[in-house]
Amino acid sequence: VYSDNFLKQWYQRRVRGCCLDVLCVTDTSSRMITLLLVLLHAATALDNGLALTPPMGWLNWERYRCVTDCVKDPENCINAELFLTMAKHMAYDGYADVGYQYVNIDDCWMERTRNDAGLLVPNPDLFPDGVDGLADQIHALGLKIGIYEDYGTHTCGGFPGTRDHVDDDVNLFASWGIDSLKLDGCFCNATEFPTGYPLVTKALNATGRPILYSCSWPAYIGNKDKVPYGDIAENCNLWRNYADIQDSWDSVANIINWFGDNHGMLASFARPGAWNDPDMLIIGDYGLSFEQSQTQMAIWSMMAAPLYMSNDLRNIRQWQKDILLNQEVIAVDQDPLGSKECAFSRTLRSTMNTGSVS
Repeated sequence: VYSDNFLKQWYQRRVRGCCLDVLCVTDTSSRMITLLLVLLHAATALDNGLALTPPMGWLNWERYRCVTDCVKDPENCINAELFLTMAKHMAYDGYADVGYQYVNIDDCWMERTRNDAGLLVPNPDLFPDGVDGLADQIHALGLKIGIYEDYGTHTCGGFPGTRDHVDDDVNLFASWGIDSLKLDGCFCNATEFPTGYPLVTKALNATGRPILYSCSWPAYIGNKDKVPYGDIAENCNLWRNYADIQDSWDSVANIINWFGDNHGMLASFARPGAWNDPDMLIIGDYGLSFEQSQTQMAIWSMMAAPLYMSNDLRNIRQWQKDILLNQEVIAVDQDPLGSKECAFSRTLRSTMNTGSVS
């Protein structure tokens, strides 16, 4: 029988996908036990080989929310035209060249009910060629497409959730050519997360398609000391930790302060393939000055955070674009070692009223 210390040391030395320790155990029964532990981990942990550095891209939620009336508000309507237009700007305006690659659809993309087969149905007014048709167009630009669902009975916007439909939904997304899944946690008891989110992990692994997995698991647990970050890091490529970002400096500063207060704990779980997510970049919207925009970009990069823009790339100012395309700052974020560059000190956070790290 292995001691707890032996198992802990073995687990720390393990290599994903195989374990050299198997070769070092001469007793047959011990080798079998070790092999079973390896296989058990391989069967339950996320295994897609993605997000070796923090993912980068564009996400509609903060800027466009749930605007679905394309007659009343055609400029801000979350239809296929909007996502394809943003994808073209990413491909042709230099964003893809520096690493932005995911075009992510958030909530409100589907019909209010499933079809007779129990499958999700894209809103035909928003996506006349289906999500798969949009996926083909985005892939043709050399980019990737992401989609949104919720582990609860409904999404936060009241659309069908994935509870009791996990396999059907994940297989449907894979058949559409989806490259990323954001799974929210509305209309669900947080006590179900430790089984629910890994259930989706297992389903994603089973598709055979590499699909980036973004979890909202920690964001719905009020007591941060009870968040099982070790399990989350094994099952998700990235995870939302804190409240949704809003288009204001106060919102950005609150997020920075929270991550600063909890930096030591959070940094210990971040690594290639698994990242803390402080939420979207709002550079290019209305709420940040030049200095505040620089600050958000710099600190998100120092945190090794996913860099998901939520803005209007059709009308972005040149200085905002320059900040988002700053390759030296992006290089810090994309450090292949995945190391965070600083613990956010009280001194740094005392400058939040100015919105400048300079």
